[in-house]
Amino acid sequence: MRSGHQGTGPGAITPDGCAVEFYSRLPVGEEPDIIAGAVPAGAHILELGCGVGRMTHPLLERGFTVTAVDESAEMLERVRGARTICGPIEGLDLDETFDVALLASFLVHTGDVEVRRGLLRTSARHLADGGCVLIQREGEDYHTNVPRERLDPSGFTVRVASSEPVGDGVNSVRAEFEFPDAVWTQTFRARPLTKEQFEEALAEAGLKVDKYLTDDRIWVRAVPVDRG
Repeated sequence: MRSGHQGTGPGAITPDGCAVEFYSRLPVGEEPDIIAGAVPAGAHILELGCGVGRMTHPLLERGFTVTAVDESAEMLERVRGARTICGPIEGLDLDETFDVALLASFLVHTGDVEVRRGLLRTSARHLADGGCVLIQREGEDYHTNVPRERLDPSGFTVRVASSEPVGDGVNSVRAEFEFPDAVWTQTFRARPLTKEQFEEALAEAGLKVDKYLTDDRIWVRAVPVDRG
């Protein structure tokens, strides 16, 4: 288990506290459409932190080729139709390049600065000429609009119960996922980043914002600084 991370509930729990069974139940949202609208048709995508394939499978259906990476073998067992690689993202070096590196699930907000640097460098070094990195950020009120909950139309409740400072600009977040037949929790550490801090982190990895893809600036397309 990664330091400061914990998960409870039925089934396997990953090193960052994610419950495999919960993510297997989570419905597909709008993310695949956002991704598909931001990259060339048929692109080869390096999906970093693919989990159970919630985005992998819709992207495959849209005609993309996906190489799916996750540090949890239990997560990767649920992925179908994609090449899979098991291991930590921050140390990944495949000696090949891709049209797109996808870093979703708010991974860029990891509380560990060195891990964040590794994630962004991994993303940048795997880009082909003309490639881009798609990044999902936290919403700007993610840590202040707490507690909050949302009832999903499919019948379960997602709740962010707390976000408490633990020092060095990092918060400990507790999330709860309540289904009629099961409850999962996840405690994890996240570092809030202003737009300026996020862009500074990109620059450190040789990247810059090409475009904010959504009005809330949660989804971002970044490109290498020396490639326009």
